[in-house]
Amino acid sequence: MRELALHILDIAENSVKANAKLVTVEILVDDNLLTIRISDDGKGMSEEFLTRVTDPFTTTRTTRKVGMGIPLLKQAAETGGGTFDIKSQVGVGTVVTTTFQLDDIDRMPLGDIAETATTLLYPNCDFKWIYKVGDREFVFDTREVKEELEGIPIDSPEIIAFLKSMLKENIESINGGIII
Repeated sequence: MRELALHILDIAENSVKANAKLVTVEILVDDNLLTIRISDDGKGMSEEFLTRVTDPFTTTRTTRKVGMGIPLLKQAAETGGGTFDIKSQVGVGTVVTTTFQLDDIDRMPLGDIAETATTLLYPNCDFKWIYKVGDREFVFDTREVKEELEGIPIDSPEIIAFLKSMLKENIESINGGIII
């Protein structure tokens, strides 16, 4: 993967597959540190499985015998001068936290977060996005959007286009002219 937004997409899709009803994605930039935290209320993982989850030959899929998402995210974090942590509890959910040094030459670019967020617009799973750079913050919560839509599907093409435009505008405003 060439950008962190694609890693976020992969981990968030895992949350949806784990029957999460709410996934929270936090993107926090402070000083020289980029922190990405993805938490869900899905089915969680056993302690035994959690000890093997960063091994690419560990997966819950039956269609193939490799799972590259978590191992590749861990590698990206460590290559980018940062850290990787995963916590999970069966029946409670999972939290994946990565950090990256902003000025590390090997850090992947953040990428198109608006595209990732709108790709994850599902009728049966809600997402809360927290995007914070320094003291500037933007929160996007699909529960609030669905309430405002009064029954119009959140994944309809017109709504997706509107939300993508709104997200891009707010992210650019929060970034204050810098590219993360």
